[in-house]
Amino acid sequence: MSQWPEPVERVAAFLREARAEATVEEFPEGTPTAEDAARAVGCEPSDIVKSLVFLADGLPVVVMVPGDRRADAEKVAAAVGAGKAKVASAEDVELATGFEPGGVAPFPLPRAVQHVLIDRTLLARSRVWVGAGSERHMAGLQPAELARLTRARAMDAVQARA
Repeated sequence: MSQWPEPVERVAAFLREARAEATVEEFPEGTPTAEDAARAVGCEPSDIVKSLVFLADGLPVVVMVPGDRRADAEKVAAAVGAGKAKVASAEDVELATGFEPGGVAPFPLPRAVQHVLIDRTLLARSRVWVGAGSERHMAGLQPAELARLTRARAMDAVQARA
């Protein structure tokens, strides 16, 4: 059995139980930002999935966007029928997901998270990498598998490029 931190083991156990085609890898140099993660993995920042937490009318929503893009709070609010959405504080991220910022995995998520959204552009990638519970662990998988595991709703979730 691996000696991974508990949050990483929680992600690995979820993937095993879901019979997911995914690999969890450790990157000693750390992957706290999308740029760091892309460098560590050896991929484009757009292959890195940022799992962001927004509070939409106070309720947590997880939004997955490419590492080189920013989520659009207005689009997130509209997608879940909320009046307003804002980026969650570090404390709210941990309360909502059970993961610390920088290591947020899009699964397994507590029942309190009823909405998971994925930016459509991620579905066109051949392989993507998501946080896997710590700043040093990532999980690589196909986007269709990510959508299946998270039951995410595909949408345009990013801000327009300037």
